[in-house]
Amino acid sequence: MEKTAEIPVGVVVRRSPGSTRWAKWVWRAVAVMPGAAPASWRVLRREGEAVEYHAATVTLLVHRAETEAYRAALASEPPCVWAILRPDEDEDDHAAAAPGGADERPGLVVHSVTASPYDAQDYLDSGEEIVEAIPAPPGLVAWLRDFVDRHHVDEPFKKRRRDRLDVERVEDGVGDPRVRQAADVYRAPAALKPKRTLQ
Repeated sequence: MEKTAEIPVGVVVRRSPGSTRWAKWVWRAVAVMPGAAPASWRVLRREGEAVEYHAATVTLLVHRAETEAYRAALASEPPCVWAILRPDEDEDDHAAAAPGGADERPGLVVHSVTASPYDAQDYLDSGEEIVEAIPAPPGLVAWLRDFVDRHHVDEPFKKRRRDRLDVERVEDGVGDPRVRQAADVYRAPAALKPKRTLQ
């Protein structure tokens, strides 16, 4: 039985007018399209100043060892996948191919899509990526549920056993008979301290 499965997923990014004068545009991943062909910032729809782009198509990879995470994603209401966006390090090189011209380019690239909320949380913790939860369309939910049904195995709960205390254990320096003061058993024995001489 296969350990992994994958499907191409198109990521739809919406550009809408910003609410402050410092941010002319707001860019958000708003949808995914399972089985999409390759694309690079292809315009899908316009609504006034708002535009939706098929920003990129990436591979959604699932592994049978992570079915517990996928079950958590499927149990959310609605079931979600997460798009990971990163700042475009080659932004100047892409200015010519940017949607709407250089002034309207997003400055972002689609890094990946994951069906694991735990992976999404790891990306959020790094603080370097933008992580967007996106409702999964019914076809993608069915594909993911089928994979989970074929591979998930419930693991029985195992109570962790605590180590038993070894009462016969001896620690060096503890209980040293040369130490006269019980208040500080780790103090060096007085007999070993160098004697001071008055000059």
